[in-house]
Amino acid sequence: MVVSAEFEADLKDLAAKLTQVEAVMDLDGLRAQVADLEQQASQPNLWDDPETAQKVTSQLSHRQSELRRVTDLRQRLDDLGVLYELAEAEGDSTSRAEAESDLAQLTRDIDALEVRTLLSGEYDDRNAVVTIRSEAGGVDAADWAEMLMRMYLRWAERHGYPAEVYDISYAEEAGIKSATFKVTAPYVYGTLSVEQGTHRLVRISPFDNQSRRQTSFAHVEVLPEVEEVDHVDIPEKDIRVDVYRSSGPGGQSVNTTDSAVRITHLPTGIVVSCQNEKSQLQNKAAAMKVLQAKLLQRKKEEDRAELDALKDGGSSWGNQMRSYVLHPYQMVKDLRTDYEVGNPSTVLDGDIDGFLEAGIRWRKQATAAA
Repeated sequence: MVVSAEFEADLKDLAAKLTQVEAVMDLDGLRAQVADLEQQASQPNLWDDPETAQKVTSQLSHRQSELRRVTDLRQRLDDLGVLYELAEAEGDSTSRAEAESDLAQLTRDIDALEVRTLLSGEYDDRNAVVTIRSEAGGVDAADWAEMLMRMYLRWAERHGYPAEVYDISYAEEAGIKSATFKVTAPYVYGTLSVEQGTHRLVRISPFDNQSRRQTSFAHVEVLPEVEEVDHVDIPEKDIRVDVYRSSGPGGQSVNTTDSAVRITHLPTGIVVSCQNEKSQLQNKAAAMKVLQAKLLQRKKEEDRAELDALKDGGSSWGNQMRSYVLHPYQMVKDLRTDYEVGNPSTVLDGDIDGFLEAGIRWRKQATAAA
C-alpha cells in the first residue's frame, strides 16, 4: 500500500493539476454560457425555428456536460481526501485500499480532461467525418481497412458516441475498398484528427495458402463536420449527381430503388457517395455534407501550403503514423509519439485512448515548437 505521505503528496499534485484545468476551461465563463443557453432554450417560440432550436439544445447539453464533468471531478477529489483521512484515523485497511483505487481512477480522469483542454483548434469541438481507404496490400489491405473501421466504431461505442455510416464500398474477396462514417460528440474531431495518416499492418496473411507474412496499408482521413457558418458554397454547375441501387457485401441488394447517391465535384474531381438512408434526397443531403467537409479541408491545406511556402518549407509530420504488428511479435506503436502497447487485440477492439492522448499532446508540442 502507498504510505500516507505519498498519498497526500499525490492528492496535492492532482488538486493542482485540476485547478489548472479549471482555469483553462474558465468555469465562470462556462457557467455564464450555460445560463444564457438555458434562457434561450426556455423561450416559448424556440421551436418555431427547428434548426436553431436543435443547435441551442445541443450546445446547452454539451456545455452542461462539460461543466458537470469538471465539477464532479472536484467533488470526487474533495471526497477522496476525507475518505483517506477517515481510513487512516480508524486504521481501516479496506477503506484505505478503496481510496488508493479511487486515486488511480481519478488521476486517469483528470489527465483525460487535461487533454481535452489542449483541443483549441478552429474546428476541434465539432463532430468528425472519417473516411478509411485500403491502400497497398491487395485483399489483405481491404481486410485491414475493415478492421480499422471496426476499431473506430468500437471506440465510439465504448464512449457512448453515436456513429452513422454514410457509405461502404466492399471489396470483391473480403474487406472494404473504402468507408465513410460520422461520429457525433463534443470535440470528437479534435480528438480523432490525430489519427489521420497511413496505418500499417504486419501479420501472417489469412488469405495466403502458404501462410506468409504480409504488410498492408490503409489510409485514415478525418474531417470536421461542416456547419452553416463555414459558407462552403458549391454551385450546382460544379457537381454531377449520379443515382444507383444500394448494395451490400457480395452485391446483394439492400434496397430495391435507386436511392444511393454519388456526387462528383467537377473542378476538383472529388467523389463522395452515400447509401445508408432510405430516400434519395436524404442520401444527397448527407453526401453534400461530406463533400463540403472535404472542400473545407482542401482549402485549409491550400492555406497551410501557402504559409509553409512563406516559412521557407515549413514542417511535415509525415504520412505513415502507426504500425500494428501481429507477427513475429505483438505490438502497436505510434511512429510520431513512440507510444506503444503490446496487446494489439485490445487496440483493435477500440482501446485507443492512450494513442489519442499521446497524439494530442505531441501535436500541441509540435505546434508550439513550430
